[in-house]
Amino acid sequence: MAVSNITRQEAQPVYVLHTYPFKETSLVVELFTHDFGRVAAMAKGARRPRSAMRGMLQSFQPLLSAWSGKSELRNLHSLEWGEGLLLLQGEALMCGFYLNELLLRLLPREDAHETLFDYYGQALRTLALGKDLATTLRRFELKLLQEMGYAVPLEQDEHEAAIEASRAYFYLAERGACSPSAQGVPKNGLQLSGKTLLDMARDDYSDPQTQQQSKQLMRTLLAHYLDDKPLHTRQLLIDLQGL
Repeated sequence: MAVSNITRQEAQPVYVLHTYPFKETSLVVELFTHDFGRVAAMAKGARRPRSAMRGMLQSFQPLLSAWSGKSELRNLHSLEWGEGLLLLQGEALMCGFYLNELLLRLLPREDAHETLFDYYGQALRTLALGKDLATTLRRFELKLLQEMGYAVPLEQDEHEAAIEASRAYFYLAERGACSPSAQGVPKNGLQLSGKTLLDMARDDYSDPQTQQQSKQLMRTLLAHYLDDKPLHTRQLLIDLQGL
């Protein structure tokens, strides 16, 4: 749904992805909204000590927002707490910042993705439990690419033949799973097992090999769609535990 024709929105479910200073007392807030996708808004006076919004501009918390304006930078009028406040700590907190950076880098402004919005909230709730962090990241990475319209075929190879669990493949962005040739794995191709692809299609990350190979696959695909520009939080996660 286009945002350009919207003059005022009330009680819109949002998450704060990022904030940065604007002039002396204000902030620019990058919001992930349910109905309008990623929206930038100016929170006037939000850096003042007595600002009503100052303490609410927190990432990972479900909020209800009101804003107005037709320009690319909206005017943020108010925020209210939504349902189910979340607490992310330690590695889970870094994982949350990683999800936010992915959305900021890959999600265009004014492009609604209601399903992804709901899935993002679900991912945050899972991270808040502090368990299965790596699996939560893989699931979100895959969902994000799929929702953005990038094909990530997992059950058929490049010729639409069914993936066989016992076979080895190499995976290329834009092509998918390919059978190894006499020349071996081509440049930018990632070798993995058919079982890994089928496990990912079934949302089953219990196998250690699937965990490792799915991480390599998603890292390769994201690098491709990010034009090999590094993610700052990705390196931090690698430094922590290879997430």
